[in-house]
Amino acid sequence: MIFENLDRIVFAGDSVTDMGSAQPVGEGLFDNLGKGYVRVVDSMLAVWYPELKLRITNSGISGNTSRDLLARFDRDVIDLKPDWLSICIGINDVWRQFDSPAILSDQVDLEEYTSNLTTMIKRAKSELNLKGLFIISPYFMEPCKDDAMRKRIDEYVAVCKKLAKEFQCTYIDFQAVYDDYLKYRHSSYITWDRIHPNQVGATLMAREFLKHCGFDFNR
Repeated sequence: MIFENLDRIVFAGDSVTDMGSAQPVGEGLFDNLGKGYVRVVDSMLAVWYPELKLRITNSGISGNTSRDLLARFDRDVIDLKPDWLSICIGINDVWRQFDSPAILSDQVDLEEYTSNLTTMIKRAKSELNLKGLFIISPYFMEPCKDDAMRKRIDEYVAVCKKLAKEFQCTYIDFQAVYDDYLKYRHSSYITWDRIHPNQVGATLMAREFLKHCGFDFNR
């Protein structure tokens, strides 16, 4: 297990991280962590590793693009001084190109996305005393890779993979997780909009995250 007692793990992202968490930063009792994969990660760590007291913080805000996350990066990431940081952003960068095609000001193209994510990685590495940085891919629960939005998402996923390698971050591919699962079940089993997961999807994402953390599932 890579986490140590009293480590703080901050999850920064959009609605799939947020999932109803307290705003602007969710942590602690009740449903402050939301009902998504962050909550499941916290629960699994508490069950499998009760001896570790870990501070899990949800810095996801629904509707955010990478531009939005960068704008609040000081308040919701840097100022929190995490030991570990997870960044999962990009779905809305793509989605606004399809659900709001005439509102160009809300769209974040691939060039800007690359710049925004690069800036966040560089700032996190230079301004924080991090033990580790996770870069998590955006995703679209659509197995047909010729679907227009799925094709665009794949371009943003490729940016995440490239930057994670370039800056020596831990890369986690949520798109691949869903691709594997959708070989067996239709996306409606997990979600109705191909984006926001139910508890099955949240558990898949949490399991994949913890696989990259030295988590012993047989413990």
